[in-house]
Amino acid sequence: MSRASKLRWGVLGVAKIGTTKVIPAMQRGRLSDVVAIASRDSSRAAEAAAQLGIPKWFGSYEALLADPDIDAVYIPLPNHLHVPWSTRAAEAGKHVLCEKPIGLSSAEARSLIGVRDRTGVEIQEAFMVRSHPQWIAARDLVRAGRIGQLRSMLGHFSYFNDNPANIRNIPEFGGGGLMDIGCYLVNTSRFIFGAEPRRVAGVVEIDPAFGVDRMASMVLEFDAGHFAGTCGTQMAPYQRIQIVGTTGRLEIEIPFNAPPDRPCRMRIDAAGSPAGDSEIIELEICDQYTLQADEFARAALSGTRVSSPLEDSVQNMLSIEAVGRSARSGKWETPDGG
Repeated sequence: MSRASKLRWGVLGVAKIGTTKVIPAMQRGRLSDVVAIASRDSSRAAEAAAQLGIPKWFGSYEALLADPDIDAVYIPLPNHLHVPWSTRAAEAGKHVLCEKPIGLSSAEARSLIGVRDRTGVEIQEAFMVRSHPQWIAARDLVRAGRIGQLRSMLGHFSYFNDNPANIRNIPEFGGGGLMDIGCYLVNTSRFIFGAEPRRVAGVVEIDPAFGVDRMASMVLEFDAGHFAGTCGTQMAPYQRIQIVGTTGRLEIEIPFNAPPDRPCRMRIDAAGSPAGDSEIIELEICDQYTLQADEFARAALSGTRVSSPLEDSVQNMLSIEAVGRSARSGKWETPDGG
């Protein structure tokens, strides 16, 4: 495939998730070509470029955005920098794929809609899980009635990180478990239910030293049923999703950090299955970061809207904010703030 048929990417920052997971995956894409990387430390930019085989590097984000040979940027910067640099990239005429959460509030996310519409570029929040075949298959199985009528979804996502220097433990950088991993629970529940929650309840535990949430639990009430989930940043690493209907149950074994080097599996106990006899659904080996980049590139190259536009990001942030408000008020809260 020729260079002209690929989207030419630049990367702002040398964050670990970018250099170890996302960039190598993008480089394997059919429609993606990573041509440049930037850091505020020129030596770190040069080192990352050499390690990853990226042809150009820059000692500032501004210099990368000024390069006319770059079509789009991937932004894995700390949370509080997402909106400012997404805005500057869009104003430089670059399409933007920005790591989640897209901003620190629904108002910030909404502001990017105006930026997108004014500049004419695409801006998307990088929820890579929506590109993985296991989530698409799970949604399709639910819609097809394989577990009867959808009633309940249960989720857990946790890891252990008590490093005070880590950006996830710094309030000013938009730290805390709810914004880092709880956002996946909110996002995927909305994806499976195919709707917005009517009301939200939340309980949050704040780390007394860091001032960020280290454990958050939530209930999202949809017209069709309930989602209940917990995320934590000082817990044993674990993740799992259960989706339960009136006649069956679907389990996603590794819902969020899906491995790129072996098949993912789902387990379904459906109507008519013998007791204790689960059907194992094995998905083909794939890298969700590769799929995400190519899906974005396909939209950018063809001039069509991305599959998960910023309007969806605003809705996700509204539900996350409702969890936080409920934790403070002790009451049910509505995602629109009303």
